[in-house]
Amino acid sequence: MKERYYSKVILFGEYSMIFDSTALMVPLKQFSAQWRFASSLAIQGVAASNASLQRFSDYLSTLDIINLFDLQRFDHDLQHNLFLDSNVPSGYGLGSSGTLVAAVYDAYTKQKTDDYLKLKEIFGKMESYFHGSSSGIDPLQCYMGQPFKITPKGLEILNDEFLNKDIHICLIDTKIKSNTKPLVNHFKQQRENPDFLNRFQTEYLPCVKTCIDTMISGDNDLFFNSLKQLTKGQLEFLRLMITDNTLALFTTDFDFNFGVKISGSGGGGYVLGFTDDMEKANELLSLPCHSSVGTQGWREMPSIRRSQSMGGGFDVIWL
Repeated sequence: MKERYYSKVILFGEYSMIFDSTALMVPLKQFSAQWRFASSLAIQGVAASNASLQRFSDYLSTLDIINLFDLQRFDHDLQHNLFLDSNVPSGYGLGSSGTLVAAVYDAYTKQKTDDYLKLKEIFGKMESYFHGSSSGIDPLQCYMGQPFKITPKGLEILNDEFLNKDIHICLIDTKIKSNTKPLVNHFKQQRENPDFLNRFQTEYLPCVKTCIDTMISGDNDLFFNSLKQLTKGQLEFLRLMITDNTLALFTTDFDFNFGVKISGSGGGGYVLGFTDDMEKANELLSLPCHSSVGTQGWREMPSIRRSQSMGGGFDVIWL
């Protein structure tokens, strides 16, 4: 069993995954969850986590995959004050539910599988408890703890150092919690419109794929040009998912390579920023130029500073 279950960031492809299209995900090791037993439910946070896990156990007992789990042992541990000690923020698109699903599967599945597609299917059924429906990709990332690219052909594990060193990524805090379910439902309603569906598939999805391919290949010029097009596409196709307090970041043409996109389902949480010039980006965001890159995994322990620009008070994490 793993010691920790790390949060995740979808760099590209949040809504593309609904179409089984290309997406790129990485672990975020600043935030994680781990199992603990408490001496008492009276300890702060323990009772809420324990009760939430009990409800999740009850939900698992209703699924057609119930036989995969040792729910008797799970319930026994819950009666002995088991809880999930997590600092993954809820409603921020970083995988708070994904870490829980990954942890429960890892600890209480009778026989694990290494088949990524099978895992994705299992995790999708498990995480549907939180979002109404789930692709299973978020828990898969939290369970694996490695960068990977999803394509129509399957899943491709990437090296921890896959990212071009000239591309720097930050998470910009909207200070708003996101609610995934209504946003995803809204998008699904939109795609019932044939014109919207056709344009999303022929204009937006190829742009997502180009951003991913050029980021991995290291073609910075094409990457940032594609990112600009993606940002415009999000303004057109996913406007509801962009918060008003970050709209200026989406609508401003900067005089250097800096672009943004939603993270996760959008509607709050973090906005992702990309640049090849941290000094100018930090000037834009009123941040001292500082980045912390870890040695034990993908961009471990990013730095956190406060921004007072762009109308704001943003908290920013540089990956």
